[in-house]
Amino acid sequence: MKKASGFTVIELVVVIVFLGFASILLLYQKNNIQASQRDEARKTAINAMYYNLEEVFYEKNSYYPASIDSKTLRAMDPELFTDPNGNKLGDPNSDYRYDGIDCENDHCKSYKLISRLEKEADYIKTNRN
Repeated sequence: MKKASGFTVIELVVVIVFLGFASILLLYQKNNIQASQRDEARKTAINAMYYNLEEVFYEKNSYYPASIDSKTLRAMDPELFTDPNGNKLGDPNSDYRYDGIDCENDHCKSYKLISRLEKEADYIKTNRN
């Protein structure tokens, strides 16, 4: 008798299961990489706000603003006020938050910049003066 050539059902099942696990692992890693990239974008935005508050706004005015936006920090790219999810600074769902501290007539002595991150703890910057 002639033996049939080809794959057995068991061999096909093993290959399909292996490909399924490989696909799941690939999607998981892709999601982790994308979340890390969004976190880096958030840190970049917070660092830009921090730099503009310290090196531009405070140097010129000798105080910090009670709130910030693209009109307050003109030296900064306005798109950085929008988080990776499309929410602007000040929106309730925004990943960015600015808190002016010890304010009187919109003139603050200090502040706190906070960004919620996906893969790490909150990223926080405070005034240096």
